[in-house]
Amino acid sequence: MEGDSEEGKSFKDLGLCEQLLEACDRMSWKYPSKIQAEAIPHALEGKDLIGLALTGSGKTGAFALPILQSLLDSPQPFFACVLSPTRELAIQIAEQFEALGAGIGVKCAVLVGGVDMVQQSINLAKRPHIIVGTPGRLVDHLSNTKGFSLRTLKYLVLDEADRLLNEEFEKSIDEILKLIPRERRTYLFSATMTSKVKKLQRACLRNPVKIEAASKYSTVDTLKQQYCFVPAKYKECYLVYILNEMSGCTSMVFTRTCDATRFLALMLRHLGHRAIPISGKMSQSKRLGALNQFKAGECNILIGTDVASRGLDIASVDMVINYDIPTNVKDYKHRVGRTARAGRSGVAISLVNQYEVEWFVQIEKFVGKKFPEFPSQEEEVLLLMGSVKEAKRVSLAKIKELGGKNGKKRGGDDDDEDMDKDTDKYMTHRNVKSSKKMKK
Repeated sequence: MEGDSEEGKSFKDLGLCEQLLEACDRMSWKYPSKIQAEAIPHALEGKDLIGLALTGSGKTGAFALPILQSLLDSPQPFFACVLSPTRELAIQIAEQFEALGAGIGVKCAVLVGGVDMVQQSINLAKRPHIIVGTPGRLVDHLSNTKGFSLRTLKYLVLDEADRLLNEEFEKSIDEILKLIPRERRTYLFSATMTSKVKKLQRACLRNPVKIEAASKYSTVDTLKQQYCFVPAKYKECYLVYILNEMSGCTSMVFTRTCDATRFLALMLRHLGHRAIPISGKMSQSKRLGALNQFKAGECNILIGTDVASRGLDIASVDMVINYDIPTNVKDYKHRVGRTARAGRSGVAISLVNQYEVEWFVQIEKFVGKKFPEFPSQEEEVLLLMGSVKEAKRVSLAKIKELGGKNGKKRGGDDDDEDMDKDTDKYMTHRNVKSSKKMKK
């Protein structure tokens, strides 16, 4: 976090106790980041917070440290609950709580889907201090796990609050708010402020302190953003060309659909690239396995949907490629935030076909700058056409083999389930339906 640090301030200056100063030192956090330096003193004073900061700026530490200090003063089970929109982010937040609280005996429980509820219930019976989870699974336990309640909760955190307030989570969030005490501290953290975040601010925060550690839509200065205009039928060729040109980079490739992640990973593997998919159709164990392989360097290309765009802190991502332009422009900021984190540099390249131009223009307006074009020679790109065409053919055959006649899996891993029956239609990348939605 050194690149985003507040010069002249130390964690001691913020008012943290000795045990947490030692924890920061163990994690090699030398200086607080901007959001930490501004949020922690207000949090230690007992204020509600709205924290707006760029992804990768140390938001988790900004809420975890004051919660842990308060826990030390008044230890009790079910002290704080942190909600996250994705399973991976929830697990990552819990890991950071456990690392910071290792010296003081902090116990965490992670409640996310895709994992056995019985084992989670056993963990809840151990009465952990911190609950971290996704809204739906937390509601499941509040409704069905005997003896579990959050009636004594002291802190509620909504991380990636703008996403948590989307329709898919709205009902669960409302249910949780009904079941926890009104007398509590509430923190909202997000990279973007939306009208829904403002609405929740009025509903459940008391005289909150608003901290903006970044401008509304900016991306970090160390991020180099480019685009490549590509004919839709050659989109895979351009992807392979860029990955070849930037060989040696650790890259994340974002697609619009779960099926595309699997297909592109198979295609790239056939061409000799170490690629692995991650998507919402995969089981939780497969998703974590993919992340761990990527973090360990066993694979240097992670191909994902927007399930991988929020909050994941993978230190060494050199490049992000938007294979499909995101259908929500604010998701662009979260995607490219996977690189150029904590003061490091990074590259983001968007592949733009004829159906996505209007949407790409909206992204440039959103970010507030015109992107330069990624240098490419079409003649060189098209030299790849033969090998890419063969890789596509082999990948489609593999998908059909794994999917069986009616899309029913005959064998293989969880992430091969329910593959798109009309994969050939996807292969044209015409995306007419998506382009119509985007134009609206």
